Amino acid sequence: MANIRLEPVDSLHITTLIDNVSDMLLQDQGPAKRTGFGDGDPPQLDAAFLDRPLADVPLAEHGFSALVTATKGDREHQFLFDAGITPDGLAENARRLSLDLKDIGAVVLSHGHFDHTTGLDGFVRTVGKGNLPVMIHPEFWSQRRVAIPGRDPFELPSTSKSALQGAGFEIIEERQPSFLFENSLLITGEVDRTTEFEKGFPIHQALRGGEWQPDPLILDDQALIAHVRDKGLVVLTGCGHSGIVNIVRYAKKLTGVDEVYAVLGGFHLSGPLFEPIIQPTCEALTAFAPEVVVPAHCTGWRATHALAASLPDAFIQNSVGTRFEL
Repeated sequence: MANIRLEPVDSLHITTLIDNVSDMLLQDQGPAKRTGFGDGDPPQLDAAFLDRPLADVPLAEHGFSALVTATKGDREHQFLFDAGITPDGLAENARRLSLDLKDIGAVVLSHGHFDHTTGLDGFVRTVGKGNLPVMIHPEFWSQRRVAIPGRDPFELPSTSKSALQGAGFEIIEERQPSFLFENSLLITGEVDRTTEFEKGFPIHQALRGGEWQPDPLILDDQALIAHVRDKGLVVLTGCGHSGIVNIVRYAKKLTGVDEVYAVLGGFHLSGPLFEPIIQPTCEALTAFAPEVVVPAHCTGWRATHALAASLPDAFIQNSVGTRFEL
């Protein structure tokens, strides 16, 4: 595949709306600007057993969502990347962070798992119906389950296509890479699998032709890529089911840009199925030499600690409400 011309942006701000961790005691660190108990003028929450209102701080949940703001010259565009696991979590945290969701120009969904899509409910009730494009891979709609040996399979809720269309979304399904904001934000589409160790989710299955079949690769997994001028590539993932190293490699291949500035999002390295690949993942990410690494959501505490040890100058702990000014 020939290189895709990804137009640089002057700046990229990524605000964490939903993540598994909320820590109001974290301090600003490099490009990470924190939301704390005493910052700004946040909404106030009355509490029956306190003698004064409390800052209405954002809450954590098992899921991921980010508000992405890209700037070129005097133009600024906002996009929603994923939507979290509860109907109201995304919208409620945006309210608590005093963020207006009505300027969002498109929605990018990294894949079809419900911990990245359910918050579209509250989003629509907040901003109303509109003709916003929602960017997905064609296998986004697959019915899926997790089959843990020795347990009954757990079927995952899937997103209703008719509900999305009824809410006014313009559904855009692409396997191939696609652009937003005048060729300045790149959605990877289906990611090339090139590493020897990132083999997907072995207990993941999909319903095809009326039968449950292995679906370890989760081919609808896609990432968002930007090229920040004079800095390099920024890679934003939801779960990283494609393998975070595969994703970064693919971003470099697509764009022809060798410098990797920041890698953020879920890396899906949690639990005994993935812990054996933590070390090769750390080694490969270290070789990319990013200036910023922000493991989130499903990365897992063992992998997060390993990444912090491998990339001590680049590692930044994520938290709901953090704004990364890249």
